[in-house]
Amino acid sequence: MSKFIRFIKKSYLALILLFLYLPIGVLIVQSFNAGKSRAKWEGFSLHWYADLFKDRAIMEALQVTLGVAVIAAIVSTVLGTLAAIGIHSMKKRPQAFMMTLTNIPNTMPDIVTGISLMLLFIFTKVERGFVTMLLAHITFDVPYVILSVLPKLKQMNKHSYEAALDLGAPPVYALFHVILPEIMPGVITGAMLAFTLSLDDFVISYFTTSPLVQNLSTLIYSAARRGIEPTLNALSALMFIALLILLLIVNRRTADNSKKA
Repeated sequence: MSKFIRFIKKSYLALILLFLYLPIGVLIVQSFNAGKSRAKWEGFSLHWYADLFKDRAIMEALQVTLGVAVIAAIVSTVLGTLAAIGIHSMKKRPQAFMMTLTNIPNTMPDIVTGISLMLLFIFTKVERGFVTMLLAHITFDVPYVILSVLPKLKQMNKHSYEAALDLGAPPVYALFHVILPEIMPGVITGAMLAFTLSLDDFVISYFTTSPLVQNLSTLIYSAARRGIEPTLNALSALMFIALLILLLIVNRRTADNSKKA
């Protein structure tokens, strides 16, 4: 009976994984199909990938995506790290209040965040485009950086910073030479997580940009309404592989940090 139950559990897990990843596998396979038909295999070819890099609209969207992701990751990492240090130094009740505020954006649906930011930009008469998309990405990236850095601050010896000040180190010097080296694994993990989330975002980007400035996710959505082109299969396959590699790196670093702790 116990063997049968284990078999059911494994079968159930296999079906769930198959349901989740089979469509992605089909998409990747179709990106190598020589023909446009999704119902018939017409031979192996890489020409859709070649056409992908010749498509001007996709290349411009790629530049916007990478530009927003890199800048948002850098800015949110700086702001999130400083915020985490400030929250960690607070007393218990203010710290709990700030942690509640930090967790709200993480639990809020993306569509609520996207619409609220869109209304804010409309109210302040800020023209939507690259800058507004960048500000939106920084906004939702910062809480994830804070949550990545805070555990490392809690693991650090709380008297190290005070000892550095007692020995004559200026606060800025103590920050860069005492605190940052201790929390650097959390900072790097937060930066990579912010970059990955920004690279993958669609809903918030859709509401905070204009049709003239598109990242890859909004471009794919617009193109899909006119029909799926094989170049989109190639683009989606490359995005999936890139995000998978980044997530594996983040998870590996998180696991290594947990083992060290």
